[in-house]
Amino acid sequence: MDDLVHISIGNAAITALLGYLVVFFGLILLMLVIMAMGRIMHREKSAPTVAEASAAAPVMELKLTAETAPGTAGELKLYDTDPRDAAMVMAIVADTLHKPLNELRFISIREVKEDEV
Repeated sequence: MDDLVHISIGNAAITALLGYLVVFFGLILLMLVIMAMGRIMHREKSAPTVAEASAAAPVMELKLTAETAPGTAGELKLYDTDPRDAAMVMAIVADTLHKPLNELRFISIREVKEDEV
């Protein structure tokens, strides 16, 4: 028991070095496991099935062959709304509906304040 209390500087350095090596080895193993799991998950998400690929192909063809509607959709009234914010709302609605913006008609856009809800 006396040797554990009065350890020499050389033995302390070797013990510390071995401790650091064990910790870093564990961290490297953990990093490799996380990287492998990330690659497995990424591969599962990015690999579409044959049914999904065949179902998505006609949709892409329809989008490429569809013609856009000519002209505008009329006047737009803005009530307490910045034109930039109104443009973002219209773009989000068009994207959600999968329609070109010139096929939609917006009559007015009004900002709803927190105290009005």
